[in-house]
Amino acid sequence: MVSGKQYMAVASSKKTALNRQPLHIEVAALVREMIKDGSLKQGEHIKEIELCEQLAVSRTPLREALKALHVEGLVHIETNRGSWVSKISAQEYLDAFEVMSSLERKAAELMTERASDQQLKELFIIHQQMENYFQQKDKKNYFEKNQQIHSSIIRASGNQKLCQLHQQLLNLVTYGRFQAINSDYRWKESMQEHQDLIKALLQRDGKKAGEILSTHVMHTGHVLAKMFEQA
Repeated sequence: MVSGKQYMAVASSKKTALNRQPLHIEVAALVREMIKDGSLKQGEHIKEIELCEQLAVSRTPLREALKALHVEGLVHIETNRGSWVSKISAQEYLDAFEVMSSLERKAAELMTERASDQQLKELFIIHQQMENYFQQKDKKNYFEKNQQIHSSIIRASGNQKLCQLHQQLLNLVTYGRFQAINSDYRWKESMQEHQDLIKALLQRDGKKAGEILSTHVMHTGHVLAKMFEQA
């Protein structure tokens, strides 16, 4: 995993004086990723001094970042007590995936209507890369390509409001989505669902693609809800 200091150095090198984001926005992006990949675990107390040292920033931008993440639901703040990574319940996961399944169904339908042949070709290439990682049992890179596919479909819908709503929910459940493929059965099932999905998208069969993607998303939601309920 890239360290906080390395992340900030890379982020800074890519920005100019004209397009540089406020520091607390960059810090929020990093802390968000740390929550997603499990570096900061659900329910964990956030030790501000240690995190400031790790990210090489002062407490002011960190606290502003935590306030932004609190609004997103990723962080819980208590006055005079500090901040914690939010603990998402099994029901909250299920609720989020129910909405995401509807959004992704619509996105798949819109993609088949609006995407160019080049966009579909690029999606197929990402799918092939993901399938190769599946064969290699490389879960980390498989998951990254999996996320790319879902994000590409959402963007190709051409509906900005749909994209915004989906991203808000995705921020809450990304950590859980990675945990779902720890089940070999679910991983294999997910790969088959993606194979069926890409076939329907390439055929521009919006109804079928939407049904497959909606079912695929809810399968993951049910697996996670059961997993966190047991935990």
